[in-house]
Amino acid sequence: MALTSYGKATFTYTKPDNLVDLFEESVGRNGDRPLFGTRNGSGDYHWITFGDVAARVDAVRAGLAKLGVGPGDAVGLIANNRVEWAVAAFATYGLRARFVPMYEAELPHVWRYVLGDADVRVLFVSKPEILEKVKPFQAELPRLQHLVLIDGQGEGSLEALEAAGRAAPVPSQKPTPQETACLIYTSGTTGDPKGVLLSHGNFTSNVHAGVKMMSQLDESTVGLSILPWAHSYGQTAELYCGIHLGGATGFMGSPQTILDDIGKVRPNFLISVPRVFNRIHAGIRTKVEHEGGAKKVLFDTAMKVARKRRLGRAKGESNLGLEVAFRVLDKIVLSKVRARFGGRLASSMSGSAAMNPEIAAFFADMGIYVYDCYGLTETTPAVTMNGPLGFKFGSVGRPIDQCKVVIDTQYGDPALGDGEIVVYGPNVMQGYHNKPEATAAVMTPDGGFRTGDRGRLDDDGYLFITGRIKEQYKLENGKYVFPAAIEEELKLLPIVANVMIHGEGKPFNVALVVPNLEGLAHDEKGKALPADLPGLAASAEAARFFEDAFKAHLKGRFGGYEIPGKVLLVDEDFTLQNGMLTQTLKLKRREVMKRFGAGLEALYAAR
Repeated sequence: MALTSYGKATFTYTKPDNLVDLFEESVGRNGDRPLFGTRNGSGDYHWITFGDVAARVDAVRAGLAKLGVGPGDAVGLIANNRVEWAVAAFATYGLRARFVPMYEAELPHVWRYVLGDADVRVLFVSKPEILEKVKPFQAELPRLQHLVLIDGQGEGSLEALEAAGRAAPVPSQKPTPQETACLIYTSGTTGDPKGVLLSHGNFTSNVHAGVKMMSQLDESTVGLSILPWAHSYGQTAELYCGIHLGGATGFMGSPQTILDDIGKVRPNFLISVPRVFNRIHAGIRTKVEHEGGAKKVLFDTAMKVARKRRLGRAKGESNLGLEVAFRVLDKIVLSKVRARFGGRLASSMSGSAAMNPEIAAFFADMGIYVYDCYGLTETTPAVTMNGPLGFKFGSVGRPIDQCKVVIDTQYGDPALGDGEIVVYGPNVMQGYHNKPEATAAVMTPDGGFRTGDRGRLDDDGYLFITGRIKEQYKLENGKYVFPAAIEEELKLLPIVANVMIHGEGKPFNVALVVPNLEGLAHDEKGKALPADLPGLAASAEAARFFEDAFKAHLKGRFGGYEIPGKVLLVDEDFTLQNGMLTQTLKLKRREVMKRFGAGLEALYAAR
């Protein structure tokens, strides 16, 4: 174990304490085991082993060395999750260089900014069309010396780079825990993206702590890659933890093939986000309501028995009759629902936003535990986690190993007992690249990171998120509103595809809503409304329908002042393509207001 200081704190880094050793030690244990599975043209999966991937890492590392890459240099990549993503990353780490991943679905001017800010020397790109977009950058960025095409052949291709590397192999170098491994650029919702400097020790400490919390995982773990590795959540929890465990990961073909992919890969553990489970929950409930009759009665009975059994077991109670009833209903009802997930899925980790407790309980009763966690890019990312060793619905878990959470109450509400969440630990970033002022603004003198999130700790040490400081606002009456909490609750309604709450300085909240046509088609009153988005957006009756539905759903869950008084229906969803969502699917409120602000203001005038 190695000791290092960060701020005024000292942490112990467990071996392997760098990503090169983490990968190579796992290859030594699991060389013949499958590591990655890729969907081919016919929809079937082809698996390659740890040893296969290691051979390609060795070749690309040597190829990069021939291009002059050395310690401290930056190697960039524009690609979705794939085998070559991991190969490029570990080849870069083995030269003690810095890896700079970017999203394929990104605007070219963002690529240009990141390449210049990070001083990228070699850039891997996935496709010829992306290569054509980045070629002009070389004239503007003299540091960008080499472009390597992954899906190509001949000069300038990854294939050629690997061949050159195999002809002149070089051994891997072992970074210290303190050396920078990766620059992950934040989404830049309020300005230019910030490059978060994450060290080898940041990543490996998070891997060790995460595996410790998820004690049910081992080399038999099989996952499906859903989240982008260009973000720290997918990169750490899925890629690095999976490799450390010796597990296997299949790549989803696309968001459209995900259900088919789950059926073929048959994961037993998933790294996901609440949005995925919210959609699945809505789909199940909509289907059950639509079928009605005996099927609905049977499903509701199965869920009621499963919940009673779970709650009884939590209290240490045993009921033979209940167990027998559960086994029968599980076999004829719940097992068929689980079969949609491949039949082996027993648990999942969910992050990025707080999981709704009712939905988490729903899946637990079905036999799939969704463990909510919390973190940020700047904390590599995990801070707190629920897991089989302890969890509470509605919380985001307890701090991981060596991580300390402090609540700064000067930014909180005395009635809630909350405040700003400040994090200390070996997972806290080194800072923002080339932005000392931004770094100073979020780091405390003793090495803590100010998250900008509000939360509270209960008596058992579980963290509950209460809002985002930058997103909270006051209504005209002085009452504080946390819009994200209301939005997440409204998204649980099958009739809602997307929603944004607005009301800063106003007499009441209003809601901008993208209707869900499928959900409306299964709603008794919704069936009478227009069956297309433009028609709904122009319908006063539809707006009133949503207003009434929101009031009924939010009553008792939120204060009356928080419930939207008026609704604006729109026929354009929030997407990456129109700039209203970040790469991690967070709402860009400013962009939404640019597009729909006038319509929202008109709601107050109409009132």
